[in-house]
Amino acid sequence: MSKKILIYCGSSKGHNPVYAEQVVKLAQALHAHGCQVIFGAGSVGLMGVLADEFLRLGGHAIGVIPQFMEPWEVKHKGLPELHVTDTMHTRKALMADMADGVIAMPGGFGTLDELFEILTWKQLDLHEMPVSVFNINGYFDHQLKQIQHMVDEGFLKQPNMDALQVESDPEKLADWIMAYEPEKMEKKWIYVG
Repeated sequence: MSKKILIYCGSSKGHNPVYAEQVVKLAQALHAHGCQVIFGAGSVGLMGVLADEFLRLGGHAIGVIPQFMEPWEVKHKGLPELHVTDTMHTRKALMADMADGVIAMPGGFGTLDELFEILTWKQLDLHEMPVSVFNINGYFDHQLKQIQHMVDEGFLKQPNMDALQVESDPEKLADWIMAYEPEKMEKKWIYVG
């Protein structure tokens, strides 16, 4: 059975063409492993790049979009599977429920919201999926420093930070997510004393 990989990524391409180039390579690596992708259904930005390449390769891309975004004309027209939800909250929950793993790519507030929510759910033992960031061009370096600062200041435990895989090579990231073995967080987020 093929794995369904949830991809969080931007509705913009960013200023540097390396972002789109690397997203294409990740799409190719995931497709080579027989994965399906789940994403926010957009036809623009890195979402569009991901979907276009995955579909070009003959892969199965699953889009999930909230109803209020449909009139904005941003949803990808070529998707073989599209789910329309009532709210952003149900969109995020449905995407996570369908997924076997998560990769966050460069994006804006929405991408960071999704990443930190899925990490929180992992911390609370609500899922056992692998969670990773595709750190193209060092994009997540500042966020990773902030997370380490949270550990250093006693607001997050190191095992919670360690639950986030960081990778800048698309093939290595695809290999890692395919080989991932789940581990329970075992309430490591609880501080006593």
